[in-house]
Amino acid sequence: MQRAFIFPGQGSQAVGMGRELAAAFPDARHVLEEIDEALKQKLTKLMFEGPDDELTLTENAQPALMAVSLAVLNVLETQGGVTMADAAAYVAGHSLGEYSALAAARSLKIEDCARLLKTRGQAMQQAVGVGEGAMAALLGLSLEDAIAAAEQAAENEVCAAANDNSDGQVVISGNKAAVERAIDIAKEKGAKRAMLLPVSAPFHCALMQPAADAMAEALERVEIASPVVPVVSNVTAAAVSDEETIRKLLIEQITGMVRWRESMLFLREQGVDTLVELGAGKVLSGLARRIDKEFSVSAVGEPADVEAFLESI
Repeated sequence: MQRAFIFPGQGSQAVGMGRELAAAFPDARHVLEEIDEALKQKLTKLMFEGPDDELTLTENAQPALMAVSLAVLNVLETQGGVTMADAAAYVAGHSLGEYSALAAARSLKIEDCARLLKTRGQAMQQAVGVGEGAMAALLGLSLEDAIAAAEQAAENEVCAAANDNSDGQVVISGNKAAVERAIDIAKEKGAKRAMLLPVSAPFHCALMQPAADAMAEALERVEIASPVVPVVSNVTAAAVSDEETIRKLLIEQITGMVRWRESMLFLREQGVDTLVELGAGKVLSGLARRIDKEFSVSAVGEPADVEAFLESI
């Protein structure tokens, strides 16, 4: 068996995330408190109690999702003696989840990771004025057809594929009018569904360049170590271990497409047959099953999941 740990991105957050985990395991609580301290913010209280609209803000959702993922991992390490280097052949994360993966692989310190994600969230939110950008999910189209719809709709504005999530699930991003045009074009091309997403900014497209510039500055101030296991990059859908390449790709990731489907296929080609999603929700588990039904997939985010996983290894 070859295992990879995968880490969720934005959209997996929900009020109550991490609460039962922290109540059951002091080792989880310790990680959450460490992140609160690093951010000088009561993020844990927001995660446990809400309100939902505040938790969903990009600058809060990003470090919060990382916090739950790393809290789960810390419990696995302390309760079950799970070491990343022995338990996984690779790690990967969806968008912000790539930061969680890097922290899990000891490439980023947890406190640095939390601060980077806070900065990333703020920069992504501020890059485009409210109401100027949009994202849409195109269901039932190939990546090639989704890209063609986006290019046809652009008309001197920005409209591009942002997330290649699984077969027939592509998210596009850009100026709102262009994205709305792309929705109509996608339907003409045979999309089963095409709809705007309730997001606060157009992530992973050229409109995010100001955020990429901000992250280049932030990442320059942070130490990046060689990961203990290879990290699959969103940008290249291939493994990366070199510190400076990781830094460069994290900057490119802000404006680049998340090549999640290809990343999972890369893992399959490397002999990975088991995926374990660490953190809030089960979004990536669902995508993995659509990408390749041969994957053995599980999600570990609640106390019962922790116990089940530790019994299975």
